[in-house]
Amino acid sequence: MTDTTAREAREAREDRKAVAVAYFKRMDAGRDFTDLFADDAYVYFPKHAPARGIDEVRRLFADVFVLFRSVVHEVAYFNYVVQGDHVVVEGTTHGVLADGTPWRATEGLGGRFCNVFEIRDGRIQRLHIHLDPDYGDADTARYPWLDAAS
Repeated sequence: MTDTTAREAREAREDRKAVAVAYFKRMDAGRDFTDLFADDAYVYFPKHAPARGIDEVRRLFADVFVLFRSVVHEVAYFNYVVQGDHVVVEGTTHGVLADGTPWRATEGLGGRFCNVFEIRDGRIQRLHIHLDPDYGDADTARYPWLDAAS
């Protein structure tokens, strides 16, 4: 690999990572981030029908955001793996649910995630969000050990 080719590959990896970072930072700031997605993007979020196309992507995030008063992705502590068009981000969050329940990944079970982005031409083509959406550890009927932990 020539120096020029290696530099271009590094720059492409950094560009893809920058798109993923912009997604989290804009979301936390309450700014629109859907322009980061391709028109035919695909998004998976647990317990929600997959979104296909930008209109469904917007609907998915609108459905999910009603669950929260605030959410902060702890970007400074993220782990990244960038390979080809894929950016894998492992991280933690903290915030407050719509009902006032706070969470912090370092103090409870909720708030850990791993996102897998596929980014081409500066746009998110595909995003799989892997997390437990029970941020407040309230699903004690199915997971009785959560009650014991409180």
